[in-house]
Amino acid sequence: MTSLDELRDTLTNRMATHRVDLERLVAMPSVSAPGFDPALVRDSAEAVRALLAERGLENTELLELDGAHPAVYADWLHAGEQAPTVLLYAHHDVQPPGQLDAWTSPPFEPTERDGRLYGRGAADDKAGVLVHVAAIDAWLASTGGLPVNVKVIVEGEEETGSEHLSGFLERYHERLRADIMVLTDSVNWQVGVPAVTTSLRGLVDCEIELRGLDHALHSGIYGGPVPDALMGLIQLLARMTDDCGCVAIPGFADDAREPSEEERQRWRDLGFVEARFRAEAGMLDGVRLVGAARRPVLERLWARPSISVIGLDAPGIDGSSNTLQPSARARISARLAPGQDPERARELLVAWLRREAPWGLHVEVRPGAVAEPYAADLSDPAFAAAGRAFERAYGHPAVFIGIGGSIPFIAPFAEAFGGVPALLTGVEDPDTRAHGIDESLHLEDWERACLGEAYLFAELVGDS
Repeated sequence: MTSLDELRDTLTNRMATHRVDLERLVAMPSVSAPGFDPALVRDSAEAVRALLAERGLENTELLELDGAHPAVYADWLHAGEQAPTVLLYAHHDVQPPGQLDAWTSPPFEPTERDGRLYGRGAADDKAGVLVHVAAIDAWLASTGGLPVNVKVIVEGEEETGSEHLSGFLERYHERLRADIMVLTDSVNWQVGVPAVTTSLRGLVDCEIELRGLDHALHSGIYGGPVPDALMGLIQLLARMTDDCGCVAIPGFADDAREPSEEERQRWRDLGFVEARFRAEAGMLDGVRLVGAARRPVLERLWARPSISVIGLDAPGIDGSSNTLQPSARARISARLAPGQDPERARELLVAWLRREAPWGLHVEVRPGAVAEPYAADLSDPAFAAAGRAFERAYGHPAVFIGIGGSIPFIAPFAEAFGGVPALLTGVEDPDTRAHGIDESLHLEDWERACLGEAYLFAELVGDS
């Protein structure tokens, strides 16, 4: 067995190669959202498959399901029956780039500035793919083997809510079965401060369209008695939250689990600083935080539901005319606290929208994705192993946090494998701007994350 110092040196010496591979993946516009070319997502999947094969993994292939973007599978299963089998998860699809001219550098041309690599997917989650690659490669290059058996699954539609996840689980359940899951799709507490995420919010979304006319009308001749669908939609959307910004749909939050006192103490110990949080979020002076004021900010973020309008079809200001709109459409996304049932939440949301549409406007609601919230059991020794590994890699104690985001993969797969521990780590930091303009990766933290996962393989078999 190699020493961990030798493992570290091997990984460090090969990071330049991993950087080239990362930039090649970031340059591929693998947007999984509707309206984008699915062939580009397939090209990305094939590039990931080829990379895993090149780095010494076996049985590399694309996992297919009708109507789904392909996932990538690979394994290395020669550590022996007594060694644990670890399922390594990441995703190769990315969010749409948004407003192209708002980017400082083009989103699919990876560019380094001040120690950060900018580009769509640079952090979320193509750097996560390379964390797995680099950790495996360090062991294989050092010793020709790994201390654990590994299976790798790189999903292709995480950014669209993993719509076909149940189908993948049903078809490929036995192939993906493992004792531990490691998922590199989360965020660290700060640059240089590693985190293991122990809770996630769930997700439900839908699209709503209100119609009141069969054609647009002159707003002067008809405005007043004739309802404007866009104004009706705005009114309806505004009523989803109350004056403090909490979800106002009756009963929506009733099944949210209250955090334990142990969790609350762990979050207090993080030393949350509101001013820093506001700066990281880019909040303007005078803009207030929302949510229940009696709850700490981290609790509102990690353990309470929220609701947002993430898309709105309306005439642009440029070229607009004095007309009443015949129809208006929006996309709504709700995040769910641990304990909440996503099917119940979606039913409540859809029923409320249909019931509360104003002025008799015709309403059509199209339910979308669902994802379960997740809360880990920290008593499993795998979490202590992760804490040791990442403290060694970062030179700073690891912290255990929640995040407000969602990863649909975790809850159903952990449950299907008998409640196996899911170690959720990441390469993002508060300035990453995942999903936003100028998404970026802190390159030093990325290398530390790669090293942390390499150390984790040793910790999981008690060899430190």
